Amino acid sequence: MPTNRREFIRKSAAASAVIGMTSPFSTMKGGILGANEKLVCGVIGVNGMGFSDLRAFLNQPNTECAALCDVDSNVLAKRIKDVEKIQGKAPKGYKDFRHLLEHQGLDVIIIGTPDHWHTIPFVYAAQEGYDIYCEKPLANTIEECNIMERVAQTYGNVVQIGQWQRSDTHWQDAIKYVHSGKLGKIRTVRAWSYQGWMKSVPVVADSPVPEGVDYNFWLGPAANRPFNKNRFHFTFRWFWDYAGGMMTDWGVHIVDYALFGMKQYAPKSVMAMGGKFAYPDDACETPDTLQAIYEFDDFTMLWDHGIGIDGGYYGRSHGVGFVGNNGTLVVDRGGWEVIPEPKGGKPTLDRVDLIKGDGMGLPKHMANFIDGIKNGTKLNCPIEIAAGVARTCHLGNVAYKTGRRLYWDAENSKFINDAEADSYLVPKYREPWILPKV
Repeated sequence: MPTNRREFIRKSAAASAVIGMTSPFSTMKGGILGANEKLVCGVIGVNGMGFSDLRAFLNQPNTECAALCDVDSNVLAKRIKDVEKIQGKAPKGYKDFRHLLEHQGLDVIIIGTPDHWHTIPFVYAAQEGYDIYCEKPLANTIEECNIMERVAQTYGNVVQIGQWQRSDTHWQDAIKYVHSGKLGKIRTVRAWSYQGWMKSVPVVADSPVPEGVDYNFWLGPAANRPFNKNRFHFTFRWFWDYAGGMMTDWGVHIVDYALFGMKQYAPKSVMAMGGKFAYPDDACETPDTLQAIYEFDDFTMLWDHGIGIDGGYYGRSHGVGFVGNNGTLVVDRGGWEVIPEPKGGKPTLDRVDLIKGDGMGLPKHMANFIDGIKNGTKLNCPIEIAAGVARTCHLGNVAYKTGRRLYWDAENSKFINDAEADSYLVPKYREPWILPKV
């Protein structure tokens, strides 16, 4: 993104904030970059999904990667070579994301860091006027979600969150069927994820920080703890300091579509039960087994997860089941089907046999993001959607931690008469990092 464009966005948004108006850039962002101009990205966090997102970005026409950032020099060096193979040109490497944000000529920032490191780079990038693709879940706490939503609204950035099922055609078609009303009154929604390939994480001793890793920077705003490989790279998601376990990992994908189908994003109350029942003595902190029940105005939603087994509803290891008076629609990453409800020996609607998906959700999601930047096309997962879904998942975790039914005041983003539950809403950042104020 040319510096003058970033300056324009920042100054316009700042001026609008002062006089209490919406950023004027929100109505202009489709016309600043030409449809055939090259989009240049920088990526913060390139070990896992960050690199998958980058490959999806580079598979789109007129794209380039100019900069990568990672606190692990070993990962960074590998990804620089990988990108050079893809595009024939090596990006510049950084270990501090703040330096990457100063790299001249960037248009887009992709954030692929662990959950606890989403908010600060997102806010900095938004304030600089970059368009942003951020991995899911949006953030690691509810207040961080609120902050990120506010900053994007203030600065008018084009923001897509990596809940790529939103762009997967068969998921979209399934929801069109749900919205058609053919299922009749939907009384409950089942959302679940049983992942047999996710095994127990054995306890290991703390160890020296691996060579080439800036571990203090990796911890960032999280508590200062000795290095342990279980808390690093992929398995970070099973520790509360950095993520929310299966509830926010798979949950934001699956719960997303449950909420999408019902057109509601703020539950009235939630209760949850579970624990480390399968692997009580392993290294993980987050529960390997959990059920959370959400109350909405006229339906309930169940979230159910299990690690280490593939048992699930309707013979599927993951998915969403919309249970209506006339039948149930079941959808997962493989496809969707409708199971009629027999009444008096006769089905109330026609069965829909399995309609398979094409597995192109992520490429389509990235194409939608780029189209949003260049043409102002409506995004499939803007930050408002992602924030609502992430908040719902975090509510389930807070209910699990408190062990009781919680009542949610969505308008004020707090629990009703529950100071203990409220204590989980706002993270405590480790110095010198400060929770952004927007």
